[in-house]
Amino acid sequence: MALRIARWLGIAALVIGYPVLAHYTNESAHLRPLGAAVAIAPVVLLALVPAWRSTRRGLMLSLLLAVCAALAMAWPLLAKNFEIIYWLQHAGMQLLLFVFFGRTLIAGRVPLCTQFARRVHAPATLSPGHERYARQVTLAWTLFFAGMGIVSTLLFFLAPLSAWSVFANFLTPLLITLLFIAEYVVRYRLLPHAPRTHILDAVRAFMGSGGQSR
Repeated sequence: MALRIARWLGIAALVIGYPVLAHYTNESAHLRPLGAAVAIAPVVLLALVPAWRSTRRGLMLSLLLAVCAALAMAWPLLAKNFEIIYWLQHAGMQLLLFVFFGRTLIAGRVPLCTQFARRVHAPATLSPGHERYARQVTLAWTLFFAGMGIVSTLLFFLAPLSAWSVFANFLTPLLITLLFIAEYVVRYRLLPHAPRTHILDAVRAFMGSGGQSR
């Protein structure tokens, strides 16, 4: 029990602390080395997980180590332009999610939110109305992430860095949360007879999809 509490406290500290630290480094020009480290750390950690789990662990870890050495050699340049790394992370993630959702709307494929709904409600089958609704939700998330990427890019290049930082670090998770809540409310107004599920079920389905959208 104590270990579980500690784990959730650690996750909460990371979720809250990282955007605060990222925004602080964007606001403080004298903290460029720290800003570069904060910007690059998530990328390295995300690459470390599949490298460690790979069947060719030694090779993948060696490649990652080589990349880290190259980053160390380019550190002065990275520290000077760390804001661009932040933007590439944020806008790039919105683009990836846009593609992740949007490609499943192509004819012959199963919309991603339909896949989520089937996974959550299994072994029950979805009604035709629920299938149509799930497709519309997939389209909504696709447009949302497209808009987020466009707004992020416009703010980064046309507005003060502090304005972009507030949008990327604080408004983005808030807007995603609000969209989750809004979809939850709308779903049970439009589909009152659908099996009741917890809002976190959709989050778990999303996190457990593993990028295997069809």
